[in-house]
Amino acid sequence: MAMPAAAQTAITIERESEIGTIQPEVYGQFLEHLGTQLYGGLWVGEDSDIPNTDGVRDDVFAALQKLQVPVIRWPGGCYADIYHWRDGIGKRTPRVNLAWGGTSEPNTFGTHEFFNLAERLGAKTYLNVNLGSGTVNEAADWLEYITGNGQTALAQERRGNGRAAPWKVDYLSIGNETWGCGGRMRPAYYADLYAHWASFMVVDGEKPVMIVSGAHDGNPEFSDEVLDHPMIGEVSKGISLHFYTLPTSNWSRKGAATGFAESEWASTMERTLRMDGLIASSIAMIDSHDKLPDGYGLYVDEWGTWFDETEGRSSLWQENTIRDGVVAGLNLNIFHKYADRVPMTNIAQMVNVLQAMILVDDERMTLTPTYHVYEMYALFQNAKSLRVAMDGPTYSNGEISIPALSASAARMKDGRLAIALVNADPGADHAIAIPRTGAERATGRILAGNAMDSRNSAAKPEAVAPRPATIRQDGNRFTAVLPARSVSVWIVG
Repeated sequence: MAMPAAAQTAITIERESEIGTIQPEVYGQFLEHLGTQLYGGLWVGEDSDIPNTDGVRDDVFAALQKLQVPVIRWPGGCYADIYHWRDGIGKRTPRVNLAWGGTSEPNTFGTHEFFNLAERLGAKTYLNVNLGSGTVNEAADWLEYITGNGQTALAQERRGNGRAAPWKVDYLSIGNETWGCGGRMRPAYYADLYAHWASFMVVDGEKPVMIVSGAHDGNPEFSDEVLDHPMIGEVSKGISLHFYTLPTSNWSRKGAATGFAESEWASTMERTLRMDGLIASSIAMIDSHDKLPDGYGLYVDEWGTWFDETEGRSSLWQENTIRDGVVAGLNLNIFHKYADRVPMTNIAQMVNVLQAMILVDDERMTLTPTYHVYEMYALFQNAKSLRVAMDGPTYSNGEISIPALSASAARMKDGRLAIALVNADPGADHAIAIPRTGAERATGRILAGNAMDSRNSAAKPEAVAPRPATIRQDGNRFTAVLPARSVSVWIVG
């Protein structure tokens, strides 16, 4: 039962103080060969009884279309550094997925299937080439196969496999987590390899944005040393950062996805809010390297919640509750704050795995609270992020004390304001007030849960779904009550 609302919090939007454009790619997705994300999740094959187009489930595709997916990262992740692209074209070569549990990998979803999916969705492509177990020649050939527009053998081979026109690679990373699953490399060694390989990553057409694989949150020194390389700024446009939200901050016992105590709600929120400091310190680190070009970016290309394995489910499958939705809102608000320096992020991951948009069980599909947050926030794509200030309430549990409220705002192309509001307090509603100008009106939607682990299911697909928000006009301000455990998006204009 929610407690009565506390004193009203004034939220100030600095309408003339633009931070930068929120690039659509901030709402990027991540598609890895992991668990049942691809096989049985997104991809069922053309012969399946489940309705599909070219092997991709029609229901999942339609749901992704509504998110206006701007970019998809593929094939990994750790899987990228064991992936050999020729296994996934023409006659497919089954392998064992050594990156994720030794499961069977049929390779029926490969280059053609990925690029066709992205093209149908209108999404840009973010390709991770295999540095860990591959060769520079293999990677260069893959790019020629994908983008070649002439009469070379590889371009002709692609045409023979059914694709006449070349595809476009928009973003390219060489290796993934090279300090760990990508090869356990020293940073200086990786930087040398990156500079070497980058010299041969030639595409026919516009050059992709080159991204260096950086550190996880616990090892910032790796990224710092990579950026020391004298040529890294010549061959890349940015560096990645990976950060996962674990309720316990303990990789051997991460915490449960459902049925958790309030202490784990609090620790989840406390940990996920560290993203702000990680981005700030990473930007400061980038700026300390004077050989890097202006505008060198920070790409948060893996982030999201990570809980303990779900018994009886495939690898890294996990339930998605209103807690995940609140985590998504908090992080998206942080990314808006750094719109001038964070041009892309990729939530992990798209279907069935980790903080997924969609959960699939045979013919049944469920949209998660995280999905609904992404759908609500889609109007922030290409909007101008504005500075927001407030002195709001605090949520405390044990030794943890965090801001109960989070907000971001942006000016859309039509001049109206988009405002996102998160109440991370699991037990109390909070009242807010936002200044109103002239004859402005406000409408909005709100996503909330009746319990800390409220979630959708095949039996109750709308248990956690957006509903109209109650916003009042009170003279020269808008007022509302943000329920406990909620995410709201308003349009003001």
